Amino acid sequence: MAGHLRIEKGERGETVYRLTSHRRTITETDIVTFVNLVGLHEPPFIDMEWVNREMPGIHNKRFAPAPFLISLGMGLMATSIMEVMDAIVAQENLGPFHGMVGVEAKVHNPAFPGDTLSVDLEAGVDRRTKNGQTLVDLRHVLKNQRGETVVSFTEKIIFDPPV
Repeated sequence: MAGHLRIEKGERGETVYRLTSHRRTITETDIVTFVNLVGLHEPPFIDMEWVNREMPGIHNKRFAPAPFLISLGMGLMATSIMEVMDAIVAQENLGPFHGMVGVEAKVHNPAFPGDTLSVDLEAGVDRRTKNGQTLVDLRHVLKNQRGETVVSFTEKIIFDPPV
């Protein structure tokens, strides 16, 4: 179940913004649609005979590609991200949103059709740049119905100086 924004103090005294998304069960259609949309026409994603013959262990069935999981993680948080961003801007006295400057991700476990996923978000100011902009980290932890981390990724976004 989606949670409410929690504002807490971190280990170093920084302000940390936490929120949990709603859940979504992924389907085979979701995966196939994504694979076709972005052109991931590689055997692990389009040739189930090859997967059954060549893929080891738990990967010998359809699984979600990492870019799909990252996109889904961003999407699950999309309905609440403005609440987080508004709180950060107000608390940290930030200027206008400038854009995303990077994303770093790590895959921990596979996700399969039928898995139900949600995101735990932790956000906070990373640092101020020499020209007065502020870097903010949005750390997403995408978990399955068993509480296992599937993918973790951090979006780094930048805000211009306050006007």
